Amino acid sequence: MYAEDYIEIIIIIIIIIEQSKHQKSVTARFCHSVFSLVFLSHSFFLPPSLSVLCLFSLSLLSVHLSLSLSLSLPCPLPPLPPPPPLSLPLSLPSCHRRSIIMSLARSPSAASPIQICRVMRPDDANIVGNVHGGTILKMIEEAGGIISTRHCNTQPGDRCVAALARVERTDFLHPMFIGEVAHVSAEITYTSKHSVEVQVNVLAENILTGAKKVTNKATLWYVPFSLQNVDKIIEVPPIEYASLEQEEEGKKHYEAQKLERLETKERNGEMIQPVLSPEPFTVGISQSSLIHLVGPSDCTLLGFVHGGVTMKLMDEVAGIVAARHCKTNIVTASVDAINFHRKIKKGCVVTVSGRMTFTSNKSMEIEVFVDADNLVEADKGQYRAVTAFFTYISLDREGKPLPVPPLKIENEEEQKRFEEGKSRYLQNKAKRLAEKERQ
Repeated sequence: MYAEDYIEIIIIIIIIIEQSKHQKSVTARFCHSVFSLVFLSHSFFLPPSLSVLCLFSLSLLSVHLSLSLSLSLPCPLPPLPPPPPLSLPLSLPSCHRRSIIMSLARSPSAASPIQICRVMRPDDANIVGNVHGGTILKMIEEAGGIISTRHCNTQPGDRCVAALARVERTDFLHPMFIGEVAHVSAEITYTSKHSVEVQVNVLAENILTGAKKVTNKATLWYVPFSLQNVDKIIEVPPIEYASLEQEEEGKKHYEAQKLERLETKERNGEMIQPVLSPEPFTVGISQSSLIHLVGPSDCTLLGFVHGGVTMKLMDEVAGIVAARHCKTNIVTASVDAINFHRKIKKGCVVTVSGRMTFTSNKSMEIEVFVDADNLVEADKGQYRAVTAFFTYISLDREGKPLPVPPLKIENEEEQKRFEEGKSRYLQNKAKRLAEKERQ
């Protein structure tokens, strides 16, 4: 070999060593260098006289690697700051439509707020892209169930699962669309001996523009039941209130909802009867029913139906009633208090029925009943499990409100329900105006 070849080989060895510095680990650097030298030997057919040169290059490589190793040894680092309260996705089972959901507490306290996130998919919305109100209600219940169950299991004793007992009136402030991300935050605001009050806010984010809007605010009440005995109600651990006024306000809400639940039970005997040959725009033409067999995917660890599953079925029936009456695109505007009177077991057949009770110029009220029939324990018969009033509005293709066809009244019972619905409509309207003035 010529002198130029020796110089070229030395230059290549230096390049190999320099390139090994860019490998991510010491092992990768060693492998890179050794394999490169082997390739060099085979490429130039080095004679034995160059063995000294190769040994010299390997010694340089070993020194280089030892320095790299010493520099890569771990050293004590200051602890990382706690992560900010961000929401990260967590896949749920397919029975929950592969929801992207995560609960995140801002402090170790069990009563700390949580947030869940989910991307709205086509099967969450109607044919024009508006997300179903039932889908949002289901997410609201999931967040409330997580934080209330977590809080109730912070004390020693029986493990428990919090069951939804009531949802206060919920307004749908803005529509949510396919592709937007729903941020659902939940916080415990009051606890009694056997119940938990949870405040939930829903924020819709357009991930293309970054625009955000508040779509819902809801108040939910949960009751914890023991895993060992499903009929045993567990005592709720108290929370620390920011002020005495907050505790007193929560106590007022608790007493008010308790009275209203008792009043609702009194009118639970009504049934929706089919109407033969109904006329257009009457109660009979739009009333609808849905029958659903409760499966394992619908239930909690206790074997009872999730409140969110029930509310989603109720919203579907109410939406059918509204669409049959208007023959247009309809969206959920609000939901009056939903009272869960009795639990629904796995294996039950539920009949969800809805009928029109009142129409204003731009809205309509639908009363929805949920009746459960236990096939295994048929001797107990059918029972009323849930009741609620849903309010819908009619929209055109541009999403603007349309006039609602007036409801035709055919008998005294329908007239009575219409007047009751009108009273609720005027009360809610007065409350909205009062809130706007305070803002």
